[in-house]
Amino acid sequence: MRRYSLLFYFSFFLTFFIFNTSCTETNKEKTHKTKKELDAYNKSLETANRYLTTLDAERIANYAKRRKWNMTETKSGIWYEIYEKGSGPKAKEGQVAVLNYTISLLDGTLCYTSDSLGSKDFAIGHGGVESGLEEGILLLHKGDKARIIMPPFKAHGLLGDMDKIPARSIIVYELELINLID
Repeated sequence: MRRYSLLFYFSFFLTFFIFNTSCTETNKEKTHKTKKELDAYNKSLETANRYLTTLDAERIANYAKRRKWNMTETKSGIWYEIYEKGSGPKAKEGQVAVLNYTISLLDGTLCYTSDSLGSKDFAIGHGGVESGLEEGILLLHKGDKARIIMPPFKAHGLLGDMDKIPARSIIVYELELINLID
């Protein structure tokens, strides 16, 4: 009886050892990619990213055109229109921007508004908000009313905000820069 127990344990450990060793070697083989494979993978990601960026720009352009908005595209890919000029100083890094806003998606879904959440304030150039908003605020003067449309890579990216803004969403800010605090 004891002989069978030893034989059973020996067989079990031998099988476990072989299985574990073979899986480890397979995993090692999979993790060691050649430079050529990595370059091909990176190139395919870059191609996909360029395609999506172009598609987003076309969607934004068509959206603005349908609404007869006179928007300007920046080199970085945000679109903006100042439709009512203010008389205050121009925004600059280091200041705190205070704004009233609505944020919606291209399909018209309202996501957030200062009417329900209160005015938004943030230190320009210190992060904490969408990079497209930081860039867009620097184009404005105190009192300006503007529209800023941000592609996903300038807004909430691949994941969205995990609340009301879905993954890879283009967002539309309607805003008024009500104050700049030094």
